Amino acid sequence: MVSKISPFDVRSALSTAAPWAAQRLLGRELLSDQEAASFTGADGAQGPSLSRASLAKAVRLSVRMLAQEAPGHSVEVRVPPFVAVQCIEGPRHTRGTPPNVVEMSPEIWLGLACGMITLEQVQAHIDMSGTRATEIGNHLPVARIS
Repeated sequence: MVSKISPFDVRSALSTAAPWAAQRLLGRELLSDQEAASFTGADGAQGPSLSRASLAKAVRLSVRMLAQEAPGHSVEVRVPPFVAVQCIEGPRHTRGTPPNVVEMSPEIWLGLACGMITLEQVQAHIDMSGTRATEIGNHLPVARIS
């Protein structure tokens, strides 16, 4: 039996990772200085460090929360090297590459999961295939952090 993901645990992990993600998104020009400051604080100019374990925890918990909140097997969400899940109700996929795939970097996922950015803002920076891939946007953010 798979244990249910706690929203408190997700918010806690995302709160830890949000400053790191904001600095990375600022560096990629996906956030403005003002937007990034709301997640990093006024003194976040150097960018906070984040352990690989904390990054992995935030990514895994938040992606799995998406799958918990939008159960199904129609869309596969991948955030390498940490996690891949299937979500969104619809036709089940069982062999080979799923027809609907969304793959992105950890910082972009965390930005989406926290509500820093929207799927529309980052479509050019993620790999999406399939007619239903954009449906994950209906289930984001996973937890608003600010």
